[in-house]
Amino acid sequence: MNNDLTPEEAEVMRQYADIIGLPHHVSATHARMSMENRAAQFAPFAALNGHSAAIERTGEQYIEKMEGQMAIDNSQLTIDNFELKIEKV
Repeated sequence: MNNDLTPEEAEVMRQYADIIGLPHHVSATHARMSMENRAAQFAPFAALNGHSAAIERTGEQYIEKMEGQMAIDNSQLTIDNFELKIEKV
């Protein structure tokens, strides 16, 4: 086994060792589905009213939260550096 694996990954590899590395199954009776048809299976998710807008809002809220957190971290860093300078004098 690969030593770079986490214990969880190593366990998964052990559980599925009998099928890992087998060739991809190719059906003798069904033609391979086109990329367009495969994509069409997921199209209903895009049709949900407001779904894209909700995802975008969530992303914006996350960015705002992270920017606020960075501002707090930067102020703390400035305060910590100032205190260190005072202690060294």
